[in-house]
Amino acid sequence: MHYKQVKGILSPQNGMNLYRGCTHGCIYCDARSKCYNINHVFEDIEVKENALELLEQKLRNKRDKCMIGTGAMTDPYIHLEEKINYTRKSLELIEKYGYGVAIQTKSSRILRDLDLLKKINVKAKCVVQMTLTTYDENLCKLLESNVSTTKERVDVLKTMRDNGIPTVVWLDPILPFINDTEENIMGILNYCIEAKVYGIICFNMGLTLREGNREYFYQKLDEYFPGLKKLYQQKYGDRYEINSPNNARLMKLFYDVCLKNHIESDYNKIFHYLLEFPLKKEQLSLFMENSELYQ
Repeated sequence: MHYKQVKGILSPQNGMNLYRGCTHGCIYCDARSKCYNINHVFEDIEVKENALELLEQKLRNKRDKCMIGTGAMTDPYIHLEEKINYTRKSLELIEKYGYGVAIQTKSSRILRDLDLLKKINVKAKCVVQMTLTTYDENLCKLLESNVSTTKERVDVLKTMRDNGIPTVVWLDPILPFINDTEENIMGILNYCIEAKVYGIICFNMGLTLREGNREYFYQKLDEYFPGLKKLYQQKYGDRYEINSPNNARLMKLFYDVCLKNHIESDYNKIFHYLLEFPLKKEQLSLFMENSELYQ
């Protein structure tokens, strides 16, 4: 771990990352890509030392309330969070100033902050996003070695369901010749149905590879799936988008199951939902009263 002073914390779309780097050990991690300019050992977490001060200043001075997003680049519940509580402290600020939050993770550590998530959801809006890739628990422990298992993540989704907090699942990535099977996809979809998720984001059945994460991914293929790297190189070369040969069939299955079970599968609509800050109850009441004047 090391600290670094930063100039800003919120992106133009009101997203934030409190940390850089990760200790979850997912073999496919896109954040390892060189384009993100992480100039330190990936597992040596960079902590944005003044992030909380910058966040409070932004939230206090913003003209309009909005949704604050976190988890797009670095999981907000990496192991280090247990010690320094940056994510919890940021949630306290979001709750204090009446903002909403859309938080993405693979860790059951988020349950520690259930009290804050519930408060935010009452005052504004909270959406918990959970990534699910692998139904088989043993395979999950290979692909995502230092993070909560799929079953543990599903338990988080169910806990959020039981506490009235909406959830979204990222069905991504699906690795060709590893977990791109109907059994895997149906296993995950059945979990989503059981947890009553609002929506599932899935662009395609595949993954993305570019300089930085490609080399690490291939290293892990050699370690866990000998011979598979050669097949990837022969079939995909240096492509960025790596789609499964089963993509068309599995995507049809995905859309059919979502439609049948009233789960939103249009990622554009889901992104809109994640960004949409709700009207306050008093604003909604005023709107309803005024609308009656024109009936």
